[in-house]
Amino acid sequence: MENNVTEFILTGLTQNQEVQQICFFLFILFYMTLMTGNFLIITTIQRSPNLKSPMYFFLSFLSFVDICYSSVTAPKMITDFQVKVKRISLVGCMAQLFFVHLLGGTEIFILTVMAYDRYVAICKPLHYLTIMDWKFCSMLVVSCWLGGFVHTFIQTMLTVQLPFCGPSLMDHYFCDVHPLLKLACTDTHVVGLIVVANSGMISLISFVILVGSYTVILLSFKTRSAKGRRKALSTCASHITVVILYFVPCIFIYLRPSTTFPEDKMVALFYTIITPMLNPLIYSLRNVEVKNAMRRLWIKRLLGRNRRDPDGKFDGIGTVVPASKNVVGNLSVISPQSYHTNT
Repeated sequence: MENNVTEFILTGLTQNQEVQQICFFLFILFYMTLMTGNFLIITTIQRSPNLKSPMYFFLSFLSFVDICYSSVTAPKMITDFQVKVKRISLVGCMAQLFFVHLLGGTEIFILTVMAYDRYVAICKPLHYLTIMDWKFCSMLVVSCWLGGFVHTFIQTMLTVQLPFCGPSLMDHYFCDVHPLLKLACTDTHVVGLIVVANSGMISLISFVILVGSYTVILLSFKTRSAKGRRKALSTCASHITVVILYFVPCIFIYLRPSTTFPEDKMVALFYTIITPMLNPLIYSLRNVEVKNAMRRLWIKRLLGRNRRDPDGKFDGIGTVVPASKNVVGNLSVISPQSYHTNT
């Protein structure tokens, strides 16, 4: 069928002009907070010699993906609050679809990798540096990008071949698969099933793996002291919070047939804006070593002071190891409780 549509009209989050003005300033604040927080995390980790363990390497990569991910949708959404007709070209729509799923899929995989990193650090501390060496960590990051690319390639190829012959009004604030399937003037039943198998199952399987890994971590502390269990629960609870905020909306959106609901736009805000904004706070700013590194780095920059790091060095998971601590070869002897002293 002939494709008669060259652009789409987005409805945005709301049609109320007063609410749009409030949202304009609110989401500018959200986006600035998101960018500042994630850039701060990346800069601190890159410039702090004591934050070179795999855990912080994955955190900086997560912040980079969050910056790129939100930048695909947030600037367009914010500027659309100030225009009456919210237009996006067909080419621009497909490009937005491609990058949303590329970066969204990559984030799903990096969150899964981070859960595995914590599992090894807590449950196999003596083998942590052997398992999570830099070659393996680099391979994991490349695999995350590759997985995201394969995911988005399937989504985009399924969508770009669909004919659009009108109407062109899309009830969303960015281009996504389900709204586009609704506008296609052909039978999209098979494509919808493939979307569920692709996006929905990836989200669900990754969510199950993440919950399972944190369950194993918590169970590993059943023989520990009550204080150790509380610290473990506190650490894992913050990570699980991010997982829930990101994965539950994704599962709600993509693990269903190609239908749309009015609530989809509000649900999508969680994984495109809210979670990337909260990630620096939940994952990094609650970490004592990150906060200390920020304090040393930025006080030095602002006041021009050179402050030495305290005696001792960091082990493979970011825990301060006193100089008197026993070391076996190149591997610090650590306990699961010590991993949680930095949160």
